[in-house]
Amino acid sequence: MTATFVLVAISFGAQAKELSKNSRYVCSWGSEIAEGAQASKLSGLTLYGARKKLQSRKFPRPWMRMTAMGITEQTYNSPSRLKPAGIKQTYYEQCIRHELAQR
Repeated sequence: MTATFVLVAISFGAQAKELSKNSRYVCSWGSEIAEGAQASKLSGLTLYGARKKLQSRKFPRPWMRMTAMGITEQTYNSPSRLKPAGIKQTYYEQCIRHELAQR
């Protein structure tokens, strides 16, 4: 089991290097938003409260606010009870897969 995980991790590492810095940054940023949303959800904060927190946050790029809202809403709509770190890892892996598939 551990050997499989190591091979998967190495595989993702090699694939991630093929992506641009921007693609890796976007996947990393999105995974952090998903992690925060899951933590808020599990702590009992309502979706309204989570969205309000995002509204007051400063984002370096104009597209980030609406994207963060969408990620947060999807996270809240999911029945998942995974720990926030698990959500972050899953989001990042799926984002990398998606970016590679678009090539």
